[in-house]
Order: sequence, then C-alpha cells, then structure tokens
Amino acid sequence: MDMQLKDARVIVTAGANGIGLAMVRAFLAEGARVATCDVDAAALEPLRAEGLHAEVCDVADTAAAAGFIAGAIDALDGLDCLVNNAGIAGPTAGVEDVDPGDWTRVIDVCLTGQFNCTRVAVAALRASANASILNVSSAAGKFGFARRSPYAAAKWGVIGFTKSLALELGPDGIRANALLPGIVAGDRQRRVMEARAQAQGRSVAEIEAAAFAAASIKEYVTAEQLADQAVYLASPRGRTISGQAIAVDGDLGMLG
Repeated sequence: MDMQLKDARVIVTAGANGIGLAMVRAFLAEGARVATCDVDAAALEPLRAEGLHAEVCDVADTAAAAGFIAGAIDALDGLDCLVNNAGIAGPTAGVEDVDPGDWTRVIDVCLTGQFNCTRVAVAALRASANASILNVSSAAGKFGFARRSPYAAAKWGVIGFTKSLALELGPDGIRANALLPGIVAGDRQRRVMEARAQAQGRSVAEIEAAAFAAASIKEYVTAEQLADQAVYLASPRGRTISGQAIAVDGDLGMLG
C-alpha cells in the first residue's frame, strides 16, 4: 500500500534505538526524509553515515530541544510530521521511596520534552499540507501503575497534552494523536520487568505472566507494529484522525 509519504519531512525524537529507530526505518522505507536525535551519540553514528540529520540532544533541555528542532526543520526544508518519541522508564519504587529528582527527571523527559519540541515545530507544521504530531504515551497513560508513579503520571499528561493540541491546532490543519504501546519487546521492557521482580521478591517469569494476565492477546508488541501505526497516522490516509489515544497493547485491561 502506497502511504503517500514520499519526500515527507519527518522528525523522530530518540530515534537511534528501539521504537524510535523502528519508526525512522519505517518512514525511510516509505520514501520520507527523516531527521532524528538521541542522547546516545554512538547509536546515532550509523544514521549519520546514511546521510540523516541526526543530533545528540536531550529533549528535556529547553534550549537544546529548540536548537535541534529548528536545525532539523532547516535541514529538511520544512516539516510535515513530528514524532515525540523520547522517554525514560524512571524508577520502580513505592511513592514514598521515589527520589524527587527522579520524579522531576521523568516528567521533564517524558512530558516536558514533548512540549519543548512541539512549541518550536508548530510554525513549520502550519505550512504543511499534511501536518501531524504523534506523541508517544503508554498503556500506563490509561491505567494506574503501582510502583511506577512518575512514569504513569507523565504518560497520562501526554494524553492531555495531545488532546489539547488537537483542539488548538486542528483549525490550522494540524492533527495530533497519542500512541499507547503496551508491553513492548526489547531491552527496556526486560529491564523494567527485572526491576519489578527485584522490588517484589518475585521471578521475572512471574512478573511476565502477571503482566500478560490482563491482556486478551498475550504476546509482546513489536517496535515495528508501532512504527506501522505511526506511518499510517502520518500519512494522508489518516487525515481525519486526531485527538485520539490509540492503544497498541494486545487489549490490556490493567497494569500490575
């Protein structure tokens, strides 16, 4: 299926690994032009070698995020889609044991980082005939998540931010949606499960079984599935989809 994204100008934050890298690859496969950033300088090198505009940037840093977005828009000669993918898992701990600095860091990266990038991108998006913003939230953005309160709070905030953007920017022809991944295969999910297992005195296998107990499809979501959804939402085929919190999670009913 032709997604009509040839030469589309796309920015993906945190695009050097995991979900972000799958999104970069998926957009490139559709013929889009992509710019990305990451905090992992070494992981960016292969993308730079392919000719992508790829910068080291911590989106929680307001000035750094503004500089990256402005430079990427200049390199792409405009912007059609901004994917706010950057995020961190944060601590696994009871709320009384969460360090305030850890709380602030999670909110800064997962939520404020999206604001930092979006505020600079909007002017360029207004000039696009197919403008969209995709903010990566999480299944934690619709359920409570015991011992992961900073992460859940940030991801709930992403949905509120997204719905506000949809209302505010829709008249300018800019659509905004949130993507809610479920239990995603990869190193990050493995580390989260290991941390929960340690905190609860249980095995990783027990934590994994509990995680899938509330899902009707008991399998890991892949980064490629999420990238496919991103491509569709950014394409002209998704032109009337906005203000949505779209779950790709195997029909999770809760997070343990």
